[in-house]
Order: sequence, then structure tokens, then C-alpha cells
Amino acid sequence: MRRTQLYLDDELWDALHAQARREQTTISELVRRAARDRYVGNREERARAMKAIVGMWADRPEFSDPEAYVRKMRQDDRLERLRRS
Repeated sequence: MRRTQLYLDDELWDALHAQARREQTTISELVRRAARDRYVGNREERARAMKAIVGMWADRPEFSDPEAYVRKMRQDDRLERLRRS
């Protein structure tokens, strides 16, 4: 664990202080928990969300041949435009 210093305005300090008192914990713990929830998130929840999207476009006809779809998306005249420059 690393130590850091934060500057909090009075309104935020008061809110954290009151919440820490209600939960019988420290302001530091509340800040760590909030930062973890916001920036790390619940790994199990993220894993469920990722599994839920797997195959969601499987029934779309344009994806029946993925190689053809990618080739079509990559077709452009970029090389032709570069040659003209």
C-alpha cells in the first residue's frame, strides 16, 4: 500500500467524515473503496458482462463469412491516392 495526500473541499470532507462516523470506519477507507469501485470495479461483474456480449451478432448475415467481411471493410483507394500524390 502507498501513502498519498489529497486536498478535499469542506463539503466533501464533511460528507466523508459523517459517512465514516456512521460506518465506523476511516475517511481513508471510504476514499480507497470509492476509488476501487470507480477505477477497478467489480471483476466478477465485468467478466459476466464480457461473457454476455460473446456471440451477440452471431445471427447477423453480414458476419456469416468473417474473412469476406474484413476484406470488404479493408477495400479502399488509399494506395491509389498515395500514388497520385
